[in-house]
Amino acid sequence: MSGKTIGDQELALLQYIEETPKSSVADVVAGYGEPRGLARSTVLTMMERLRAKGYLSRRKLEGAYRYSATNGTEQVMTGAVARFVEKTLQGSVSPFVAWMAERGQVSDTELAELEALVGTLQSRRKGR
Repeated sequence: MSGKTIGDQELALLQYIEETPKSSVADVVAGYGEPRGLARSTVLTMMERLRAKGYLSRRKLEGAYRYSATNGTEQVMTGAVARFVEKTLQGSVSPFVAWMAERGQVSDTELAELEALVGTLQSRRKGR
């Protein structure tokens, strides 16, 4: 699954299904598709693409297929970030960090998370 790419819209749909597991197509259309102006056929196509890529599973319950995420979106997001860093940033996170610094809209929680990550990286380097 790690080599299968996922688009922004697919990622948003996957996140929705992860938050509302065992959703039928009708549930997803009502809660995700309609607010975005997406037709039922579009939502179903996206769900089936995600299933073909291995991100969703489905089971027939009470006469309707129910979809659930096979892996957490965190794992999917990690793969997407890795591909972005490798392909777009040529393996360097410095441009991203510079963008964050210029943006100046980092919350206290995000800053604490970043500091913890830097601490983890420093610990790993010392452990070499």
